[in-house]
Amino acid sequence: MTTTTEDPERLRDRRTQRWRGAFPALLGALRPRQWPKNLLVAAAPAAAGTLTEAQAAAACASVFVLFCVAAGGTYLLNDVRDIERDRAHPRKRHRPIASGRVPVPVAVTVGSLLVVAAPAASLLLGDPLLTGILTGYVVLTLAYTHRLKDIAVLDLVAVASCHVLRAAAGGVAAGVPLSSWFVAVVSLAALLVVTGKREVELRALADRPAPGPVRAVLNVYTPACLARTRTAVSAAMILTYVLWAFEQGGGNAFHAASTLPFTMFVLRYNLLVDRGTGEEPEEIALRDRPLQLAGASLLTLVCLGIHL
Repeated sequence: MTTTTEDPERLRDRRTQRWRGAFPALLGALRPRQWPKNLLVAAAPAAAGTLTEAQAAAACASVFVLFCVAAGGTYLLNDVRDIERDRAHPRKRHRPIASGRVPVPVAVTVGSLLVVAAPAASLLLGDPLLTGILTGYVVLTLAYTHRLKDIAVLDLVAVASCHVLRAAAGGVAAGVPLSSWFVAVVSLAALLVVTGKREVELRALADRPAPGPVRAVLNVYTPACLARTRTAVSAAMILTYVLWAFEQGGGNAFHAASTLPFTMFVLRYNLLVDRGTGEEPEEIALRDRPLQLAGASLLTLVCLGIHL
């Protein structure tokens, strides 16, 4: 009986080809379509009117890249953790890891490297607080992946907190103090988005043949509970923004006028969630023209209020 041993060089070439073939899918698994949410790092400097300064803009750009790296790593590890759930989902089963286009060992290796690299690279910016925020973001996201996503209410708070940490990191990097109004509005906005996402996910289960919750926490929530939560958060968010706008406005009417597009933005988002299109918030922002118009009007009026 004879045995053959594969040539080591050929084996090495085969492994290299496998890694190269997985690269396009790996890039997709990093979810670049969700990276725009990291633009929240520019929110505090923009609200303070310092984003036009070169130093603040450069700091925000650096932090944006760091959060994209960190988020990409956590997405990989999250999808490895949820591989079986994703395979049972009509849309998520096509994700690179769930579909097998990205091998699990590759995803774990790259994901682990990225979540370590982002906080480590932030040390180059020379701000320990920024490094602490990035580290906290990674730890919170991993805790969400492994446990918090299955605990009702805490799952909403965890995701919303990740958005708040993005905004806080941008303020810290640009040297902008975070006002209580700013933190409140960002926190409520983040809670609104994640609540709407859960509500749409829960409603979608009823439309699937032989539905089975992809998220265990959906067994706990009810559509009515999430709808009431969304309504309460929306009302609190609008009220908080109005109070901020009138406090900032003084004799400037632009801040006061911005309350109208802000309210329309919130109402439009709630309408879209009621229609069942809030499962992917980034898709709403990219496709819904009325929402984009309200957002552009809001941004224009706030900028005019800051700089005039």
